[in-house]
Amino acid sequence: MQIAILLYDGLTALDAVGPYEILARLGGAETVTVAAARGPVANDVGSLTMVAEAALDEVPSPQIVVVPGGPGQVAQMTDGPLHEWLRAVDEHTLWTTSVCTGSLILGAAGLLRGRRATSHWLALEQLAAHGARPTGERVVLDGKYVTAAGVSAGIDMALTLVGRIQGDAMGQAVQLATEYDPQPPYDAGAPEKAPAEVVRLLRSRSRFVLEGVRE
Repeated sequence: MQIAILLYDGLTALDAVGPYEILARLGGAETVTVAAARGPVANDVGSLTMVAEAALDEVPSPQIVVVPGGPGQVAQMTDGPLHEWLRAVDEHTLWTTSVCTGSLILGAAGLLRGRRATSHWLALEQLAAHGARPTGERVVLDGKYVTAAGVSAGIDMALTLVGRIQGDAMGQAVQLATEYDPQPPYDAGAPEKAPAEVVRLLRSRSRFVLEGVRE
């Protein structure tokens, strides 16, 4: 089973690395990082370089596609080679997935029309412009399309896939192997849980959060 993880400049590293750490543990899995061209790709912070092992045309038929999000997503919304590749491989995938604002890329490619989907909470309503039906759930399955909410939700999405593909026992084994047992110091990981002033702050700075702009 070939798993293609899309890379592009300005992606959020955990969006790609989280699912990679989980999905690479599937029996028989072959993971490949893919981008417009082979070579280094800078993440949104700019201090971590990831490497695309293959160009888009070198990966014509992966069984799973993972599309991460991040500030660089904004530059990936225009129809072109990336969207053409997504539409082409989607004809053969068993699972087409995204993390965070990666769902907006899938939406812009026309793959989420009429489907339930999620994204980072600050970008959630943008899905409707691409014909999707936004939902605030952490992981959303609609047929073979699996979208995850912001950043860390990519781990939950990947574990969900492991369970669907190789059974709950394998999903639990991978969770245990990676010791994925979140115990954060704050209960503020969703807008309905965070203090109102924190939600207001992020909403007021949503351009900075989603587009990676620094003051």
